[in-house]
Amino acid sequence: MKYIVSLLSLCALPAYATVEITGTVAAKCIIQVDKAGVYGNPSSSILSTAPSDGGVLPVIRFDVALADYYTANITHPNSFTSSPALTDYVSWTGSTSVTKTSDAGMSGYDASKVTYDNTTVFDLTVAGSTWFSTSSTATYAGSKPFTGGTYTSIVQASCIAK
Repeated sequence: MKYIVSLLSLCALPAYATVEITGTVAAKCIIQVDKAGVYGNPSSSILSTAPSDGGVLPVIRFDVALADYYTANITHPNSFTSSPALTDYVSWTGSTSVTKTSDAGMSGYDASKVTYDNTTVFDLTVAGSTWFSTSSTATYAGSKPFTGGTYTSIVQASCIAK
């Protein structure tokens, strides 16, 4: 019997356990839509968010808890996400600028922004809130009138860690 117990102890498998480790990271950069944009129709071939054209500029707010860790990347539209059927080319222009800030140290954001293609990048060097407005103008080819209907486009905003 003593030999059987000894033999069984040699064949015993070791015990294993796994322990999960979790952690939660709170967002340090939050993007909020402050105001949706609206296209005005100042002429039959132009749709524009400019207030002078009857439009409304979309406004996006970035709230940053850590200074100098993020960039705000904002892309104005270069196509419609939905529209009536169009048979010709639409040309696009747009821009993004700082509308309001929670800290005077953010006053240089517009001067130091970088623009490529239809994207504008702002270096968020100060903690706090910054409001950005984006203009968008769509012009139908050859000054043709836009077809009647609803036109929708999107401003894309992302907060990128450096």
